[in-house]
Amino acid sequence: MKLQVALDRISLDEAINLASKLNGKVDIIEIGTSLIKDYGNLAIDKIKAVTPKNKILVDSKTIDEGAYEFEQAFKHGADIVTVMGAASYQTLLACYEMTKQYGGTMMIDLLNLNYEQIVEIDDFSKAIYLVHHSVDANEEVQVANIISEFKKSHAHIERIAIAGGIDYESTEDLNQQGIIEIVVVGSKIIKSKSVSDTAGKFMEVLNV
Repeated sequence: MKLQVALDRISLDEAINLASKLNGKVDIIEIGTSLIKDYGNLAIDKIKAVTPKNKILVDSKTIDEGAYEFEQAFKHGADIVTVMGAASYQTLLACYEMTKQYGGTMMIDLLNLNYEQIVEIDDFSKAIYLVHHSVDANEEVQVANIISEFKKSHAHIERIAIAGGIDYESTEDLNQQGIIEIVVVGSKIIKSKSVSDTAGKFMEVLNV
């Protein structure tokens, strides 16, 4: 299982500083939606420059203009780009085709989708499907149980990630399950006193 650290709802200077501290210490650096909205592709350029040892995920949350948004993200250095599962199938397909052209990875954000809706878009075999809990909902969830049920319902989906309220304990539970490819952690790391030390503790949990 890989650790993805989300840089979100901070200034670009703060994000660059944190990214440089995390370079090579985690698996994936996520350039969060707020950074993309606030600073555009400049955020990708700047953060990519200080993280040569990391994969870069751009959380564009694309829902239309799929080919254009994905191409711009990949041109500026993204390795993984996100599209909303709630987008039209045509948008998902456009993103998938552009991803193949650039040799990158598409992540499909399943926020607020139900079982029937996910079934309609579960045929992108190389995409990562992100089980995502809403920040606004402010709900406590048992992530291990959710992932177990998700896998039972969508057994043929091989690449799964999870985001939303992940801590040490839930990371350990997910690691023991052996189902998840990527666990996404945000504030638990970037709001800690030492991002390097906290990220290191998460990585220790993953490498047990």
